[in-house]
Amino acid sequence: MTNLEGTIALVAGATRGAGRGIAVSLGEAGATVYCTGRSTRAARSEYDRPETIEETAELVSEAGGTGIAVRTDHLDPDQVRRLVERIDGEHGRLDVLVNDVWGGEKLFEWDTPVWEHDLANGLRLVDLALKTHLITSHFALPLLIRNPGGLVVEMTDGTAEYNATHFRVNVFYDLAKTAITRLAWGLAQQGTVAVALTPSWLRSEAMLEHHGVTEANWRESPVPHFCISESPLYVGRAVAALAADPDVARWSGQSLSSGQLAQVYGFTDIDGTRPDCWRYLVEIREAGLPPDDAGYR
Repeated sequence: MTNLEGTIALVAGATRGAGRGIAVSLGEAGATVYCTGRSTRAARSEYDRPETIEETAELVSEAGGTGIAVRTDHLDPDQVRRLVERIDGEHGRLDVLVNDVWGGEKLFEWDTPVWEHDLANGLRLVDLALKTHLITSHFALPLLIRNPGGLVVEMTDGTAEYNATHFRVNVFYDLAKTAITRLAWGLAQQGTVAVALTPSWLRSEAMLEHHGVTEANWRESPVPHFCISESPLYVGRAVAALAADPDVARWSGQSLSSGQLAQVYGFTDIDGTRPDCWRYLVEIREAGLPPDDAGYR
């Protein structure tokens, strides 16, 4: 079992999806996790979903860690600065930073040229996907590098290999997701241990609703190839494994996936499986099948 007792982590964008899964998995390993986002029990963000950072923090504590919910808009430098000052004041250190802020699902238009795509929504998507990560790193990294062994995880969608040969959704989305990989590489060039990490086909709360299933009965979905999907806890366990690895610097600057790391570290998803969407999609491509046949593009 991964042991992260005494580890202080910040999961920026922990309200739902991969961010929640990562926070809870770090909690499973005993870490103290600051869970940030804009949706609270008092008010929702414009994303307008029911999940809240308080729920995530409670799940972290129930899993065995210490969850701390802090409402933070990561586009607001003053809010992020105050967040980091609070972590410094309460613990004097930060060991793991996970930049997972996204919230762009309702902003992009599938297969729409940049000149036809809603400009305001496209620019908002890029702000949420990139500016939030840069602002958070600006304020959090001085605390993280104060002590040796700190880790930055930049969450994205798709491995560098896959994205290099596949245009993703539209220009705004493609830019947002591929730039994160470059951001992790750039941080690594400046002496920070940083990785880009992607889940596979994620069974987020919204995805389960979209397909009319729950985590309890997702295998009943008629969606082709949904068997390659993973729960949010799977990529979370990937982060926990990285954070516990004393030789984690060997991965610095690289593009990684949950399925890839499961083979290295031996963790499984909650059902005991080790799905690997990105390897599967390569097999689909080599078999001459179109991307849509894999249920993912």
